[in-house]
Amino acid sequence: MKKTLIVGASTNPARYAYLVANKLVRKGYPIVNVGRKKGRVAGIDIEDTDNIHTDIDTITLYVGPQNQSIYYDYILQTKPNRVIFNPGTENEDLKQKLEDAGIETVEACTLVMLNTGQY
Repeated sequence: MKKTLIVGASTNPARYAYLVANKLVRKGYPIVNVGRKKGRVAGIDIEDTDNIHTDIDTITLYVGPQNQSIYYDYILQTKPNRVIFNPGTENEDLKQKLEDAGIETVEACTLVMLNTGQY
């Protein structure tokens, strides 16, 4: 299974990032949680951006565009195959930077993709 990095990971069970982390793990996907607050989600620690992962297939975003700029370099250095912009995270500036770097961008809901077999 290809590894997914969740930007905006949350320990709050009401957040979509929390739901996605748990669903990915249940389906057998290895995950990396990245966020501002420490904790564990789906049995995995939430990291900060100090550790660059180079084995990431997909990054799924759960951070609004107004708070994404602090993650730009981190995401680009990670060099994922694709980045999913979940509803409310759409950002033309970041999308263009990713596409210029040869990274696929998708505007979709990760939960829906997982539920419908499109992930």
